[in-house]
Amino acid sequence: MTRGIEDREGRGVDLEVVPADSGVEVRVTTPAGEFVLVCTPDRARELAAALALAADGAESAESAEPVTVRARELRRGDVRDGDRVMTVESVRVDGATAHVTWKSGAGRSWTQGYDAEAVITLRRRG
Repeated sequence: MTRGIEDREGRGVDLEVVPADSGVEVRVTTPAGEFVLVCTPDRARELAAALALAADGAESAESAEPVTVRARELRRGDVRDGDRVMTVESVRVDGATAHVTWKSGAGRSWTQGYDAEAVITLRRRG
C-alpha cells in the first residue's frame, strides 16, 4: 500500500500491515530505511480507530459548511456533525420512520429511529 503515503520530504513510502504471531506487524519502508512495529491486536484496533478519527478530522477541516439532509436521505458513509464521530452504516425507511444504523469511531454500532423528515446535520456526505 503506497498510494497517498509519503515521508516529510514528499517521497512515496511502502506500508505493509500483516498478522505476526499473536500480534500485528506494521512495516514502513522509506528511501531512508525501514521501520517495523509489532503491536497487540487491541493496540492495532486502537491505532486503526485513531487513524480513522484523524482522517475524519482532516476531511472535516477541508469542508466549509456542514450539510443538512432529511433522515430518509442519509446514505452509507455520511458522517454526523457533533462531538463524536458517527458514520452511517445503513438506512431503512419504513413509512414515516428512518431506521439509521450508526458506527462510532471506536467501532461500536447501534440503530436509531428518526422521523423520516427530521433534519440531520452532517460533517460531510459519504
